[in-house]
Amino acid sequence: MIIEVIGKKYSEEEVWVALKSIGLTKASGDDGLPALFFQRCWHIVGWDVVAYCLNILNEGVNFNPLNITNIVLIPKIPHPMNLENFRSISLCNVLYKLVAKMIINRFREVLESCIDNAQSSFVPGRLVLYNVLLAYEILHTLHHKKVGKKGSMAVKLDMSKAYDTVEWDFLWAMILDLGNYEVDFFSVIFDHIKWEGGEVFKPSRGLRQGDSLSPFLFLICSEGLSALMRLATRDGLMRGAKASRSGPQISHLLFADDCILFGEVNANEALVLKLILREYERCSGQRVNYDKSTIFFSTNTLNGDHRLCPAY
Repeated sequence: MIIEVIGKKYSEEEVWVALKSIGLTKASGDDGLPALFFQRCWHIVGWDVVAYCLNILNEGVNFNPLNITNIVLIPKIPHPMNLENFRSISLCNVLYKLVAKMIINRFREVLESCIDNAQSSFVPGRLVLYNVLLAYEILHTLHHKKVGKKGSMAVKLDMSKAYDTVEWDFLWAMILDLGNYEVDFFSVIFDHIKWEGGEVFKPSRGLRQGDSLSPFLFLICSEGLSALMRLATRDGLMRGAKASRSGPQISHLLFADDCILFGEVNANEALVLKLILREYERCSGQRVNYDKSTIFFSTNTLNGDHRLCPAY
């Protein structure tokens, strides 16, 4: 199924479908042309646009001119004082957006087979609400767990500058691990993150905020953390938590750049969790923002056991 979907050639119809899914008057790139122009003048520029996009995706034509991106800094607070107070947004031109949208539309069809069930964002057929309800049920169980010698914890993590710090080498390794079916397809995806900021600077890591392809690439990056948690659970190093006695053990839930990790409150699991986070940070470039991260303990957890949590 996966080979059939991602291995076939792109078609003219996919170019038009991608164009219709782009906001008509959204911020344009360095050429200043919005998607509205291409839709209204399709009878004039359509064949050239189709040929250009298909040559990139089907024939491997170099598309570096499309990757030149204008960066705009959007303030997060009323009176920003340093770069931490700004969010960088990439303004991509419509031709780049077309190529990215065509890749996304194709990738959506196989995404569910590549991404773990713990990740519910951006995956067709999965709603973030599912993980929200499951997290609520587990937290409700922990809150009412007043008996038993073993306490449980839920660690809610927030990744600092999640998109900006993604290491390309790590992402490429994850793509290769997922893309054994058709390396060329994922190679095109990877090439799209090697963007340039004109003549001013050329970055060496990170994903573009404002690029429709970035959330899907970040899913692949997050799969690294999910894989580490699955391995720890499989080897009995992490026990996770249950919403009921007969329910499945849940070790982690992912919400785009946020995640919740579950485990028992003991020295061994706390150490394993710390090692997992350090390994993920070292490989992926991600950094946990402990100021926005929180830990919730079950009611039966002893006061002295709180010091075992990763934040200490």
